[in-house]
Amino acid sequence: MPENSRHQGWVVVVALLLAAAMTYYHLGVFLPHSREQGAAKGLGGGYSFGNDFYPVWLTSREALRRHVSPYAPGMTREIQTGLFGRPLDRRNPQDPPSNYRVFAYPAYVDLLFWPLSLVPFPVVRIVLVLLLAGLTSLSIPLWLRALCLQASSPGMAIVLLFTMSSYAVLEGLFAGQVGLIVGFLLAASFAALAEGKFFLSGSLLAFTLMKPQISVVVTAYLLVWSVSKWRERRRFAQAFFAWSAALIGLSLLVWPTWIRDWLRVLSGYGGYSPPALITYSLGPRLGPRVGPSLVVVLLVAALLLIWRMRKVAVDGPEFMATASLLLALTSITLLPGQAVYDHVVLLPGILLTAWKWRQVAASSMAFGVVLAAGALALFWQWIVVAPMLACRWLLTPPQFFASGLYLLPFHAAASVPLAVAALMGYAMRATMRAEIAPANKSLIRS
Repeated sequence: MPENSRHQGWVVVVALLLAAAMTYYHLGVFLPHSREQGAAKGLGGGYSFGNDFYPVWLTSREALRRHVSPYAPGMTREIQTGLFGRPLDRRNPQDPPSNYRVFAYPAYVDLLFWPLSLVPFPVVRIVLVLLLAGLTSLSIPLWLRALCLQASSPGMAIVLLFTMSSYAVLEGLFAGQVGLIVGFLLAASFAALAEGKFFLSGSLLAFTLMKPQISVVVTAYLLVWSVSKWRERRRFAQAFFAWSAALIGLSLLVWPTWIRDWLRVLSGYGGYSPPALITYSLGPRLGPRVGPSLVVVLLVAALLLIWRMRKVAVDGPEFMATASLLLALTSITLLPGQAVYDHVVLLPGILLTAWKWRQVAASSMAFGVVLAAGALALFWQWIVVAPMLACRWLLTPPQFFASGLYLLPFHAAASVPLAVAALMGYAMRATMRAEIAPANKSLIRS
């Protein structure tokens, strides 16, 4: 995003209006209709606001009060009662699977958030949404620092408005998603690395294991990177392993069998969770046959990239380009297809491309086409929200919701991670092969 734009003030105004429209749509149209649909199925008697954090709050509270394992079947039924007003019934075809909403976090998540279990949940969810909004906002300047990019005040306002009004962040805020905390911790860890604070960076990264599926690939890269020059970088790995051991060890003292129980839960997670995004995007016929193989190929490619880039300098252009690509690959290979709130891991790739879009467009026609498609997918939600809201006033509620118009802002959500992964993959491939012109190389130069 160029600093010398003369029109940034107007862009801020437009961004503010679009952000307001998107926020109104999410809170005033989409969520009320979703609650009505849940109530029609007999699933509307519990908490919807804060629903993703409720299992953490409840299991933490019950662990303190009754020393109950968060993975116990009875605990799952209590979670379902709090979220839906009743336990799920496997005999009811309208109900999700009976183990839906089982506590699937590592046990140390309960230890980290146990102070909140002392507060009533209606209060906790309000505090949490304010905390998550603040941390997500702070992650923007942290990512810019890690990427060695600068933004003017209007430019920062534009990025913040679009980020905070995106469907991914709005959904994460409403649900109380721990993934937004992980996104902040990743940004803070990389910002600390950029400043040479290896111990702090490794410490922060250890806490991203609250949702290990988000950070496991980039963690593997940073650990290999640290070991490759042990004398210079050892404090990163030492801090990471020290904090990880402390979290795991303390959890074992409270729940001696938690690792076994957690692995058992994970083994059944695929039975009720949507598949990886790359599999989900291929459709119900092609996805199950091709998707798993494609996931393996992409993860193998990620491992090869990790090994190839293990010795790059932290202040070199390849370092953050590698991390951004690995996070984008994570979003399409390890995260479920519906987990849009976890798309905050795409922020470094989006910011890197946004600041260098002119060089991207000029590097090659194919690259420019992918960039244009990615930009359309990213901004689609704001492009259609105003016309969609106008249609809401022209149609009766049954016509509006039956037509599916209210889902228009979400139609391109799955394309954004694919586009970011393609853009970062192209840039990395060109850099590794040294077959690009200086203008193309500047995509990953800060």
